[in-house]
Amino acid sequence: MLNTIMDWLTGNKTELLGAALGVIYIRFSIKQNILTWPTGLITSSLYIFVFYKSGLYASMSLQAYYVFVSFYGWYFWLNGKKNDRKTLISVRVTNGRMWIKLTFAAIIIYSVIFFVLIRYFNSEVPFLDSLTTTLSIVATWMLAKKYLENWLIWIFVDFVSAGLFMFKNLWPTVILFLVYTIMAFFGYFEWKKDLKPEN
Repeated sequence: MLNTIMDWLTGNKTELLGAALGVIYIRFSIKQNILTWPTGLITSSLYIFVFYKSGLYASMSLQAYYVFVSFYGWYFWLNGKKNDRKTLISVRVTNGRMWIKLTFAAIIIYSVIFFVLIRYFNSEVPFLDSLTTTLSIVATWMLAKKYLENWLIWIFVDFVSAGLFMFKNLWPTVILFLVYTIMAFFGYFEWKKDLKPEN
């Protein structure tokens, strides 16, 4: 029994490390700590490998996107708004015009990812993999821009993703995404306290 557990731990050490760092990442995100971005960068790098091995190709590509966005978010959070480099970006509400743009972008991104998974990969779950990947891309961009509602998207994405990873027997990641789901609720209310209306 002990040998079986040790073999499993050894065989899944990358996923376990990624999951542990993922919890730290989400905690930093809730607190709007700049360490969100370097922690996310490392977590995403580990999960590129995990999802490649599991055949979740859209999720793997999403992690590569997260690596890029980690640099972007890191810079944006440190440097603030374009018109005022001395003022750090504040939490804000997504207005109607931005929701229309995000919805339009999501439809395009989803269509491309779904087509690629169906056409070029032997994906067992193209619909869910495309959906969670698309919404994650949108939510991560919103996180980098400090739009409050990113947390509402994450609640949905994290819960659905937990089911997807359960299907793929990625148990540490299932637990991670269930924790993400709960922490996204906290993130929403924590950020809402810091909400400042924009002029």
